[in-house]
Amino acid sequence: MKIRNIVEAIGLAIFTAGLSSLPASAQNKPLTQVIFSLDINPQGRHAPWYAAVAEGYFKEEGLDVSIIPSGGGAQSIQNVESGTATMGFMAIPGLALARAAGSTIRLVAINYQKMPIAVFSLNPGANVTSAKQLEGLKLGSGSGSATPQILKGYMAQQKLDPDKLQIVDITPSARAGALLTKKIPSIEFFVMSKPGLSSAAKAGGMELQTFLPGDHGLKLYSNGIGVKEDYLAKNPEVVRGFVRAALRGWKFALDQPDKATDDLIKFVPSLKPESIKAEIEIIRALSVTPDTEKNGLGWFDPAKVEQDLDFTAKYIGISGTPPKADALYAQGFLPNPPVKP
Repeated sequence: MKIRNIVEAIGLAIFTAGLSSLPASAQNKPLTQVIFSLDINPQGRHAPWYAAVAEGYFKEEGLDVSIIPSGGGAQSIQNVESGTATMGFMAIPGLALARAAGSTIRLVAINYQKMPIAVFSLNPGANVTSAKQLEGLKLGSGSGSATPQILKGYMAQQKLDPDKLQIVDITPSARAGALLTKKIPSIEFFVMSKPGLSSAAKAGGMELQTFLPGDHGLKLYSNGIGVKEDYLAKNPEVVRGFVRAALRGWKFALDQPDKATDDLIKFVPSLKPESIKAEIEIIRALSVTPDTEKNGLGWFDPAKVEQDLDFTAKYIGISGTPPKADALYAQGFLPNPPVKP
């Protein structure tokens, strides 16, 4: 064999052997299927998850991610617990209740650093701008919702009388109309409802006032990524890859809201661009805090998770034996280096 042929053969052998050391994404390895459950039907607030799909971040991690809707946080938990979804978007209070009932789900990242519960009123009108104004206030809410308990717990923490908050049972679909026709002086919704309510109020010659307890002393985490313990144990790298890609999607949506809006509309064409962009700005305020600016998106403090659990047990109530705080989360799944906003 000629010297040239020998050299080429050796080079080919080295190249072929080197392929085995390449990342899985660089080989033709089948993608790992992951189903992610939202907390509700897809809305503008969910743009980061869809951006992670559209921009190829999940695929780069060797993942084929499908996103499914749910009927609320409790259903997202059930979707993961039943195996309908691999992972889900859920809040600590609901997870604490589920863990007490036997769930094995743990949070691996917390996206909403603040509780998104908001009290909406009109100016002129109740014009709620402080916690003190919750005393004596009539609030449209739901009898089956945990929100009144959270607000009353917040009032107790603020050394106010929670019994003075008057809850009026109004279905979610009727609340906006009740507020805008002044049948009720205030209602509660997640703060993501602000853009629509503000536009409706303005059209009626009124001004919407938004009071977010999370900006006024309510120190509670909210939604994050939940995964069952057995899946975490068997597929730690899949979970790490999912979290890393998802948080890249969050950063992308915050940095490039116009492109993230386009990404979401590809999957949910019925959504309006202006509504998506408005909700992206709202989740920016919920997710970007001094903690996440320092430690990265999705970061959480175990001591604060314990405070959340104590709040849930004291003010919402947990049937059965409350879980320990360290049963609500699993550390070691956030990216290193962190994905900073």
